[in-house]
Amino acid sequence: MNFHVLTLFPEMIENGLNTSILGRAAAKGLLSFEAINIRDYTLERHGQVDDYPYGGGAGMVMQAEPIYRAYEALTERIGKRPRVIYMTPQGQVFNQKIAEELAKEEELVFLCGHYEGVDERVLEMIVTDQLSAGDYVLTGGELPAMMMIDCISRLVPGVLNNHVSAEFESFHDNLLEYPQYTRPEVFMDRRVPEILLSGHHANIEKWRREQSIIRTLHRRPELLEDAVLSEKEQKFLKEYRRTWKKEQTGEAEQTEEARQPGETGRAEETGQTGEAEQTGEARQSGGTGQTGEIG
Repeated sequence: MNFHVLTLFPEMIENGLNTSILGRAAAKGLLSFEAINIRDYTLERHGQVDDYPYGGGAGMVMQAEPIYRAYEALTERIGKRPRVIYMTPQGQVFNQKIAEELAKEEELVFLCGHYEGVDERVLEMIVTDQLSAGDYVLTGGELPAMMMIDCISRLVPGVLNNHVSAEFESFHDNLLEYPQYTRPEVFMDRRVPEILLSGHHANIEKWRREQSIIRTLHRRPELLEDAVLSEKEQKFLKEYRRTWKKEQTGEAEQTEEARQPGETGRAEETGQTGEAEQTGEARQSGGTGQTGEIG
């Protein structure tokens, strides 16, 4: 699979992608990463690729022509017009399903904006998809592009040594991944769950699926709406939810009970204090009357 990144900072892309698992996959010819410097395609004498926005406003806007020329040069070289993905917080939020769809492509182009954005006209001319890394703003599109390329690359056959790894990581069947453990068996009095030491693969798989369901319920409950669960797993989730709610209700009641004795005690103390004050007042009042009578 071939990734082409249109960017103002090609060294950032090259240094970030040609390492670790992706770097080894590229060395094997399973992946290729090309960082295309948009500045190489400007007609401005000093390499200018941005200008002030029409209508005024803060910042600079990337010009349409250098981006368009860079894209056209790429399409002529590879003989096709692949999908172009523009990194923008206005786009659809990237997720695993989108990664799986994009992993079916042979060529992908990522356009990384910078400054205050990109001239809208070139986006209308070449961009096929607009994707976001999340609801926040970054300096440029390079980091989101590398994140997405990493995610997509893991789904390309042969990239991961264990072909099962990509399938059963987080978000498989829309569930979070189960907890993982390695040696030593005991670390600071914390033991690896016994089931993982049993060697019973069917029971281990069942435990892992249940842990994935539990973890998803606690951390990302919204994912369960589209989770792929068997009938037994749906029953397990229903029973676990019921037990969990009872535990939460019990904890809430205990907390309330723990608060009440303190409040009662304070009330009793207040009552006793009030009685003592009233008694004192009565004594003082009686004493004064007696003195008056004697006088």
